[in-house]
Amino acid sequence: MKTTPDYVKYAASIVPSERQLRWQQLEFYAFFHFGINTFTDAEWGNGNEDPDLFQPEKLDCRQWVKTCKLAGMRGVILTAKHHDGFCLWQTKTTDHSVAASSWRGGKGDVVAECAAACREYGLQFGVYLSPWDRHEETYGTGAAYDEFYLAQLRELLTGYGQLFCVWMDGACGEGPNGRKQHYDWARYYALIRKLQPNAVISISGPDVRWCGNEAGVCRSSEWSVVPYWHSEAARIAASSQQDVTKPPKKINPTALDLGSRKVIKHCSQLIWYPAEVDVSIRKGWFYHASEDLTVKTLDKLLDIYYKSVGANASFLLNIPPTPEGTLHKQDVEALLNLDAQLSIDFNENLVAGSTVTEDRRRDAAHTGQRALDPDPEKYWHSGENPDGATLILDLGEEFDIDKIVLGEHIRTGQQIEAFTLYAEQGGKWKRLCKGTVIGHKRICRFEEIRVRRFKLVIEQARCFATLSLLEAY
Repeated sequence: MKTTPDYVKYAASIVPSERQLRWQQLEFYAFFHFGINTFTDAEWGNGNEDPDLFQPEKLDCRQWVKTCKLAGMRGVILTAKHHDGFCLWQTKTTDHSVAASSWRGGKGDVVAECAAACREYGLQFGVYLSPWDRHEETYGTGAAYDEFYLAQLRELLTGYGQLFCVWMDGACGEGPNGRKQHYDWARYYALIRKLQPNAVISISGPDVRWCGNEAGVCRSSEWSVVPYWHSEAARIAASSQQDVTKPPKKINPTALDLGSRKVIKHCSQLIWYPAEVDVSIRKGWFYHASEDLTVKTLDKLLDIYYKSVGANASFLLNIPPTPEGTLHKQDVEALLNLDAQLSIDFNENLVAGSTVTEDRRRDAAHTGQRALDPDPEKYWHSGENPDGATLILDLGEEFDIDKIVLGEHIRTGQQIEAFTLYAEQGGKWKRLCKGTVIGHKRICRFEEIRVRRFKLVIEQARCFATLSLLEAY
């Protein structure tokens, strides 16, 4: 039996919180960038806008959320306040809000309508609240602005039901000659934990990690267990967009290894910090009529889906509502086409009635057959000698297949470091793909083949290996 280094044992012991586990199950959800910028044709507002410009005369949050439901999404996040400081709810903290618009007699509340639509259609609801505020006079003064921001947080955390996410980015375009606020992140986090303990705090927060770009590019090995410094707010801010004209650089998906043995070997503190891939369906984040022809193609959206949801990350797709207050027909069409294709791609899981045999297991309660059980708490466990462990999936008869879906039992940690998938062809095992991390979900795609038996070899794992998900399409 191999000797496992102490630092590897430590990494293997890091597990997700219950809120992180619930978030991971969502996989695919929507961002709605909507606000005063929608009416000024801007990406970043300056905070001096006339609130009366906000006039979404046909506001229909039910259409937004229903479309997301039909597209297979499980949640939405609304920009309650962007960098311009304009608030989409009836706030008592500022005059830069919907209450100062003549729209609906100053009584409108987009946050309330969006939250209600989510409850109606059974989607999770979350809010984005920009820490940077270009309108608020106390911004840059320290404690006074912290109190202001906490008051806004408190309104959102207590007035709109249960939230699954509070999303805060690190963007700040004001340099040494502008106003610079040093945020009291610890107090922000403490208030969220107190008032919405089930909500993940994303990006500039401790629960969900930004993948590092806004282009929909994910690393080929997206680890959930990483060094603690990746959650430091200053580090996130330094990597975020500082200038509206200069988007964050794309990451090279084969570079910036965050969690291999080489990276974690000399790190004294590791955290469970899974990745989120955020990207807009259009070129920009807010709606611009000039971008109606830039809606991402089906092929592009599918590629992002498979390289995020299918590579141990989540997919946060922005769909910006129009000034009328509805989603544009081209965006809706793109979303419905994506769902239609995914419905075809995952039409029938062909493992029903299959058998899985393993060459090792921890005990009789953790056989290979457990990986086929729809209950996520039923899983195969290799025992303490995982390297080289083999599982053979026998479908009982031949099928045309081009995808195998794998998932670890991440409640017990992220363990698998390398695997190889084979198919039996003419009595010989043909290699289909090699991979590193599996994590919550790994979708292995290959050229369609007619096959009855697959073999999964766990080439390397940390302390043990698990599999709670094994599907074939």
